[in-house]
Parts: sequence; C-alpha cells; structure tokens
Amino acid sequence: MSSPELRFEAQRAFVWAFVIGAIALAIYISQSLLVIFGAMVFAAMIDGGARLLGRVLPIGRTWRVVAVLALAGAFFYWLVLFAGSQISREAAQLPSIVERQIGITFSWLQAQGFAVDINDIQNIAGNLLSGVGTLTRALGGIFGGLTTLLLITIIGIYLAMEPQLYERGVAWLFPRHRRAEFYSTASQMAYTMRRLMAGRLIGMVFEGLFTWMLLAWYGVPMAALLGILTGLLAFVPNLGALIAGSLMVLVGFSGGTEMGLYTIFVYFLVQTFDGYVLIPLIAKKTVDLAPAVVLTGQLIMGILFGVIGLFLADPMLAMLKVALERRAARHQAADDKLLEAESGS
Repeated sequence: MSSPELRFEAQRAFVWAFVIGAIALAIYISQSLLVIFGAMVFAAMIDGGARLLGRVLPIGRTWRVVAVLALAGAFFYWLVLFAGSQISREAAQLPSIVERQIGITFSWLQAQGFAVDINDIQNIAGNLLSGVGTLTRALGGIFGGLTTLLLITIIGIYLAMEPQLYERGVAWLFPRHRRAEFYSTASQMAYTMRRLMAGRLIGMVFEGLFTWMLLAWYGVPMAALLGILTGLLAFVPNLGALIAGSLMVLVGFSGGTEMGLYTIFVYFLVQTFDGYVLIPLIAKKTVDLAPAVVLTGQLIMGILFGVIGLFLADPMLAMLKVALERRAARHQAADDKLLEAESGS
C-alpha cells in the first residue's frame, strides 16, 4: 500500500484485532492461566522459606529450595504415615454426623415456628455447588484434580529455582524505557506475596494445631480431622473460617449441648487471636485488604473458577492492589514534577 493513510488505518485495524484476539484468547485459556498463577503462589511460599533458611544457612539458593521441599515432603509423609488411618476413618464418619446435625437443627427451627424446608435448602446448596464448579469440572475432565496439583507443584518449583530467569523473560516483552518500572513493581509484588503467604501459613498452622489441641483436650470427636480442616480452610479468609466453624459446631453438638457450647468458645478464641494478633503482626501491614473487598473477590472467583478460584482470590487481589498502588505513585510523581516545573517557570 503506497498511501500513508491506508497503511496507518491498516495498522490501527491490526492493533484492534490483536487486542480483541488477545482478550478472547485469555478468556479461552483462563483455566490454564489460573493454574500458572497458583504455581506462582506456590513458588512464593518456597521462595519465602528459602530466604528464611538463607539467614541461618550459608548455602546456595538451589540447596535451600531443595531443603524447603524436603521439609515439606517429610511433613506430608509423617501426616500420611502416622495420622492417615485415623483421619480417613474420621473423614468417612463426618458427612453422616453433619447431615444428622443439620436435620436436628432444622427440626428445632420448625418447632420454634420458622417456615424452613430442608429440601429448599438442599436445592439452593446444590445450585451453588454446581455454579462454582466450572473450572474444577473442566480440569477434572482434562487433567484430574491430582494432576492439576502436580502441575502447580512442578511449575512452582521451576519458578522458585530461577525466578530471575522468568522475570527477565517477561521484562523483555516491555519497551526498554519501561523495564525499570516493571522490575520495581515485580519486586514489590514478590515481597507482598511472600509476606501474605507467610501470614497464611503461620495462621494455618496456628489454627489447625490449637483447634486440634483444645478439641482433643475436651474429648470432642474427630479433633484431628477438624484441626486439619480448620488449618487448610484458614488459607481462604472469611469463608474458610465460617465453613470450619460450622463443621466444628455441628460435630460438637453431636456430643451434647455442653460440648457444642465449648466448640463455639474454641472457634471464637482461635479466630479472635488469629485475626487480632497473628495477621496484623505478619501480613496486614503489608496487604491491608478490606474484608468486604476480599469476600466480594472470593465470591466472583468462586463463581467463575470454582474451588481453585476461591483459594486464589486473596493473592490475586493483593497483586492487583500492589499494581494499582505503584501505578498511582508513578502518576503522582509525574504530576508533582509537572507542578514543580510550572511553579519554577
């Protein structure tokens, strides 16, 4: 095309087509992108552990990463070897206990005059579960749940071994004058992710361990299983605590009113200490997300991507917050320079 106007219009049309195609491609491969983001979260956990070991062990980064993975593998091996049989028996009994206690609860509400139909509640729960399972079903059909977890683990290990390699690869996609900005933002994101994951892991260990100890001391059935579920669900703020607390209370009331009241006390004690002592000391000063924003993000991610989206909603919101804050800071600095120049002139 010899006409400059035609070349300009063709270039502009190509850019629009490329942008629209990129958006459509991102939507089409959003499931895989979410798995990659999960691998980045896992890599941040490994990286944080390797950095902590680096403060006490003068060895190379690769060996520190291997040590972190070995310690994690040893923990899961111990969990399966020494607690697997007991937990599996308790897990088999848990659904029947929860179902029986829910039936008792609805019967009590109906006796008090509330027009509650358990069939309606079951239908609502079924609709919710079917609505939030899009990605889980898709990944289950393509890879399977264990394979997805394996993919996240393998990609996360590669990212943790050589993070600078992949960071440089992404930076090359930016113009040269924007790369310093990218490195600065990526460094802040990595720091924020490490602090967030440290808070999550410490909170998970604390909630799971103390829940198990307090429940076992009183003789609450399935104390080990409830402790593990509470620890795992602590990774999901707000919703995880509510689900774990509901299970704990239902199992507690299966042993009588006093035991049920005790489980309520344990739930509030553990959640209060975790929410007002542990999280502010570890992560809240770095990632101060409003609870309503977190809950909204969890609901949206849960509906779009199922259980995996629910677990990754909080880290994704934290990364978006860092990116927006860095962008606002750059614009503010540019505005300040412009005002100084105008006032000087």
